[in-house]
Amino acid sequence: MDLGISGRSAILLASSRGLGRACAESLAREGVSLVINGRNAADVDRAAKELSDTHGVEVVGVVGDSTTVEVHEELLAACPTPDIVLLNGEGPSPALFDTITEEQWAETAQRTMISPILFVQRVVPGMCERNFGRIVAISSAMVKSPNAVMSLSHGPRLGLTGLLKGLSKDVVKHNVTVNQLLPERFDTGRQQQMAELAVAIKGITLDEARAEQVATIAAGRLGRPEEFGDAFAFLCSAQAGYISGQNLQLDGGSYEGVF
Repeated sequence: MDLGISGRSAILLASSRGLGRACAESLAREGVSLVINGRNAADVDRAAKELSDTHGVEVVGVVGDSTTVEVHEELLAACPTPDIVLLNGEGPSPALFDTITEEQWAETAQRTMISPILFVQRVVPGMCERNFGRIVAISSAMVKSPNAVMSLSHGPRLGLTGLLKGLSKDVVKHNVTVNQLLPERFDTGRQQQMAELAVAIKGITLDEARAEQVATIAAGRLGRPEEFGDAFAFLCSAQAGYISGQNLQLDGGSYEGVF
């Protein structure tokens, strides 16, 4: 299917590795020019070159922490009028609820909720004026299935979910859509990190930790990053203008609820 976005431009936060990189790959394949971002210069340079060489699109890399105003300025200097924006960032580590400090709450709220919203405020007016915009946030399955040990993750993310939902109702008349993707157990470095944490805490082997991860997924496997990237690309497509304010689960059929 031709997604109708060839020639469009995108800013993708935290996209040099993992699910963000998969999203960049799927857009580049559709002919979208990209501004990608990551904290590690080598990762960003490598991803930019590979994406450009493979797909023949313009790719600019911006190195730095995408939760900071300084990096927001650099991203928008590289692409002042983005048609597509991916909101993404590193999730916090698990923590026992009663050990979380006020400072941790404040820092995580700033990074996970406030910073993305400030960036959205910068790009939405132009999208509305141009009558096209696609904003997609990578959130977490935890916003529908909270777990106290991941409170630092799903707490601020639920705040972001509410803010984006409210915004989606105001801007969709301008062909600007706002959606979230809720991943669970994709085969990326994040799951490797979580498996290594389980090894340290439980005293099990890495293979046993990975098997435990797979056992939580109804599909009996971890998700493939390219599956995630292609779901993202469809939400960015010309055909997806009637899909907005949604939280799409990508979890191998594991969510037990109806809504």
